[in-house]
Amino acid sequence: MADVLHTYNPKLVTCALGTHMAHGFADDSFISVEPLGDGTTLVQGPDGEATRSIDPTNSYTIKISLQQQSETNVFLMNRYYMDQSDGNGDFPIVIKDILGQDKFTASECWVTKIPANAKGKAQANREWELNAVFGKFS
Repeated sequence: MADVLHTYNPKLVTCALGTHMAHGFADDSFISVEPLGDGTTLVQGPDGEATRSIDPTNSYTIKISLQQQSETNVFLMNRYYMDQSDGNGDFPIVIKDILGQDKFTASECWVTKIPANAKGKAQANREWELNAVFGKFS
């Protein structure tokens, strides 16, 4: 096995929400993408015969953690209210690690609800939950 050095730099993780480039991420874990489907499931009968089912769901829950002063909070809040008002608050999303090979895209994404809003001595974080359909990793 060859000696290989890989580099990860969180500053080079980008998140495009439509035409808005997200910024002001929270410290530590700031973006997570989780599939909503069941993937591939197995059912095995009493005689040992097995069948697997492949869930065609390509929907995802995306969580984005932002510092409370991030302008991306304003963008997401506006999209949420737009969606509640006339159903036109959805947008495409692209999450890319520029140094790595990770890339997630979805043509339709929306804010599911407004995050909790806490105030304290120091700035707090806001965790936004989005849903996306027609998503894929590449």
